[in-house]
Amino acid sequence: MTPMALFLIVASYLVGAIPFGLLLSRSSGIDIRAQGSKNIGATNVARLLGKKLGLLTLLADIGKGFTPLFVAGRLLPADGQQGTLLALCGAATVIGHMFPLYLGFRGGKGVATGLGVFLYLAPKAVLGCLLVFAAAVGLSGYVSVGSLLGALAVLPGLWFLQESAWKLALAAAVVVLIWLKHHQNISRLLQGTEKSWRKK
Repeated sequence: MTPMALFLIVASYLVGAIPFGLLLSRSSGIDIRAQGSKNIGATNVARLLGKKLGLLTLLADIGKGFTPLFVAGRLLPADGQQGTLLALCGAATVIGHMFPLYLGFRGGKGVATGLGVFLYLAPKAVLGCLLVFAAAVGLSGYVSVGSLLGALAVLPGLWFLQESAWKLALAAAVVVLIWLKHHQNISRLLQGTEKSWRKK
């Protein structure tokens, strides 16, 4: 592995680890890590501080998934190793969001950041994921259900589009991490205690 490739992987992690939800909510005086779901992602920010800050957090988290891949795709040589290195950068970005160095490795659930990664790698597959997300949230009323099913939908989407094996491998790893990070949501869904957008 070249020094440039190693630098891009480490930089991807550090960018992914930037807690935009926490930074954007700081001026409100509310610590989003101590209220609501205690998550630094867009859903908790929107619930606690309104849709505007929630949307800004969402866009920032998508951006930090997209940007490292965009940069790496232009700096890495287009050879047989590029795909593997892009996969490592993508994984590092999502892991950075989930386990950020800046917050004692306690971060978010990776959905928006993973969306940003695949928005660069396979935008057509992402469109399918967004449709599944919207349908799942609309029918169930739970963002967590939409996140889980929307993330899972990337796998058949990539397969249908006949994308590279390394993209499928990266997607499988990211989906497993996202589902593991949602273990509390899954538990609450099974118990019937998960918060719904339909309930005030």
